[in-house]
Amino acid sequence: MRVLVVNAGSSSLKLAVLDHEDSVLATRELSAPEARIDRDAVAAALADLPDADAVGHRIVHGGERFAGPVRLDVAVEAALRELVDLAPLHQPKSLAALDAITSLRPELPAVAAFDTAFHRTLSAAASTYALPEGWRERYGLRRYGFHGLSHAYAARRAAELTARSRQRFLVITCHLGAGGSLAAVRDGKSVDTTMGFTPLEGLVMATRSGSIDPGLLTWLITDRHLDPRELADALEHRSGLMGLSGTADMRELLGREDSVARLAVDVYIRSLRAGIGAMATALGGLDAIVFTGGVGENSPKIRSFAADGLAFLGIAVDPRRNENGSSDRDISADDASVRTLVIAAREDLEIARQVREVLEK
Repeated sequence: MRVLVVNAGSSSLKLAVLDHEDSVLATRELSAPEARIDRDAVAAALADLPDADAVGHRIVHGGERFAGPVRLDVAVEAALRELVDLAPLHQPKSLAALDAITSLRPELPAVAAFDTAFHRTLSAAASTYALPEGWRERYGLRRYGFHGLSHAYAARRAAELTARSRQRFLVITCHLGAGGSLAAVRDGKSVDTTMGFTPLEGLVMATRSGSIDPGLLTWLITDRHLDPRELADALEHRSGLMGLSGTADMRELLGREDSVARLAVDVYIRSLRAGIGAMATALGGLDAIVFTGGVGENSPKIRSFAADGLAFLGIAVDPRRNENGSSDRDISADDASVRTLVIAAREDLEIARQVREVLEK
């Protein structure tokens, strides 16, 4: 089965066709600012791609209803549109891409693969906010978690690289890109993660604040009369590394030697180490840790800085292995009890796998 994978990101639309052996036959990347999808550009891209037998759409939010991939039909699409208010920055783009592809390739069976679904295995204790019960029930307030497609693939690939069964395998997956999140994975299932009701919770990111005191936010609104819309925009687009240093580019920050850049990196690393420690606690042990995503894969310094503060967990990297190599690999020090792995983010492979899982039943 050839699968057309449709991945709508924050500013682009990525299309890829994978064959039955998961080889990438061809890809196209289109500019897609905000929630707009240029149907003519999509049509031109599809004309250049090999024929596919099915389509897999990355959908950011599956809410409480979708705990796994599902074949798309009118009822499912209607349900996805009802979830827009839970992910107003991401869901509209995914739905616009779905509309464009469906109109151009209506004959292809289509499957939705959800970023939130991997974390539906969180326990009640891990997914529940300590908020009034009426609020939680009325508004669906819970920790959903995100980046699930990346975390699922990274955990599966880590088991392969270490020649371990996913059963009784304890791994922390660190998806570090413009957005960043961690997942604690036991027996192939997510038991904890850093993102919550929205992708703002958790780690310090490129432009997102990560977790901060909620009292600070209510103080800004009630005592300093900050407009909630301005606050939301700042937390999403003008915080994180951007707010600390004026740039969201980790490569630039690591190349600078001024105190502002050093503080930004220090805050980022402190957040990352704290999150890894929390995930290890959730697992009650640790066999491996994975770095994936743009920063996770391409920044030896960030991997080294993180590991330097985690020796008590048995994490240590070999400098030569950390600095060299480009494929999925083990960069652990010889005497480390926990394996440290670098794995390329391959949401496309996970989406294609889920498409086949649904359509080949």
